[in-house]
Amino acid sequence: MLYYLFDFLEKHYDIPGLGVFQYITFRAALAIIVSLLISTIFGKKIIGILQRMQVGESVRDLGLDGQVEKAGTPTMGGLIIIMATLIPVLLFAKLNNIYVIMLIITTVWMGLVGFTDDYIKVFKKDKAGLSGKFKVLGQVGLGIFVGSVMYFHPGVTIKEKNPVTEIQVQTEVVSTTIKSEFKEETGSIKTTIPFVKNNEFDYAEIMRFFGDDYAKYAWLIFIPIVIFIVTAVSNGANLTDGIDGLAAGSSAIIVFALAVFAFISGNIVFSDYLNVMFIPRLGELVVFIAAFIGALIGFLWYNTYPAQVFMGDTGSLTIGGVIAVIAIAVRKELLIPVLCGIFFAESLSVILQVAWFKYTKKKYGEGRRIFLMSPIHHHYQKKGYHESKIVTRFWIVGIFLAILSIVTLKLR
Repeated sequence: MLYYLFDFLEKHYDIPGLGVFQYITFRAALAIIVSLLISTIFGKKIIGILQRMQVGESVRDLGLDGQVEKAGTPTMGGLIIIMATLIPVLLFAKLNNIYVIMLIITTVWMGLVGFTDDYIKVFKKDKAGLSGKFKVLGQVGLGIFVGSVMYFHPGVTIKEKNPVTEIQVQTEVVSTTIKSEFKEETGSIKTTIPFVKNNEFDYAEIMRFFGDDYAKYAWLIFIPIVIFIVTAVSNGANLTDGIDGLAAGSSAIIVFALAVFAFISGNIVFSDYLNVMFIPRLGELVVFIAAFIGALIGFLWYNTYPAQVFMGDTGSLTIGGVIAVIAIAVRKELLIPVLCGIFFAESLSVILQVAWFKYTKKKYGEGRRIFLMSPIHHHYQKKGYHESKIVTRFWIVGIFLAILSIVTLKLR
């Protein structure tokens, strides 16, 4: 909103200095500052409201150190993250940008799914919360929406390079230089494959068996892939939210790396220099991501050990959904197993634990376990590690994976 106000004032009244609002970096800086202030200052008030409403976490005794003491800690703290993200976005972002619109809808959509789950747990006293099939239905619905927007919306385009070769003669040495010129914008569902030199991959290629008109049917494979990614990442974030500060801190690291990708892919100069896919209008997403980072870091003020508030499914499902959609928008969804390695490990530990338990119970009549407890952060708690040590080490691994992901811009 403020973007449009200052744009109007600059164009009609020529007030000096207001042109700075045209710069994405300036608005992103304002967004992260405002989101930090909202999440830290107003976060305290929201925690107080949750305490007065007796919105406390009910904890099952799983034999983990310090677990019982957490009973009654306010939950639904994801409301802080959502509020601290959306307010700066509404103030500083271009609200007619399709990527910003898609992320706003994602935040509200997954926030409502998570809030419904927390509401049932807290106020209906049902520990199971929202039925699993309804959670999945919400995730699938979001996947269909995002996949449809990415495939059908005319504002979702890329600009491919049109290389032109020039021959330069220097005495007896011939050197060849490549100049890159961009073609016209085209709608595309191309993505990028990490660690590969010619790393662009078109999902439509999977549908070649349909014949010459195979491109018409690409949505049949693309939308299910988007559904799978949204569901997997949001559930991964949900599983990671098990000890103080782990989900919020790990997510902030992941989102920072995605901000780098969005800034480079949305900037024609940097994308040309680094030889990566140029995605018009994507740069505006940096404003949303900056606000999201500020909200996550501000939330950590109250969520680090010992936590004064838990994000609940209101926060964890929203975080996972937002990360998945950003990754899809910047065409880095195939990098998710690396970039979101913490989420991936948490999910994989649960899958392996359950599968092995069922297999051994069927074969030997007694279920056996791979880990002391899953998700894997509970395994380390069972081994006697303190929460703070587990979280800090997971953050360190997350930083390493984020750096490795960013390095893929040149490492091919």
